[in-house]
Amino acid sequence: MKLKLGVLCKSKRQSYDMSQEDLGEAIGLSRYTIQKFENGKNATLDTVLKIANHFDLLKPLKKGIDKIIEDENNISLY
Repeated sequence: MKLKLGVLCKSKRQSYDMSQEDLGEAIGLSRYTIQKFENGKNATLDTVLKIANHFDLLKPLKKGIDKIIEDENNISLY
């Protein structure tokens, strides 16, 4: 999962023609932190949320979480 988040970050960053340093400066993180995140090594919740917010991904992220919760609540034990 961490690697998939990193791939998504890199893809979004590149689609905005941003360097790792540009993204880091925009969200208050170092280039090194962005590099580690993109390599699946630093996927803290804080970093995930900062990146998701920057690329306007919080609503889709929330929708995915809500779907998982809904699916789990609809599981019948009978």
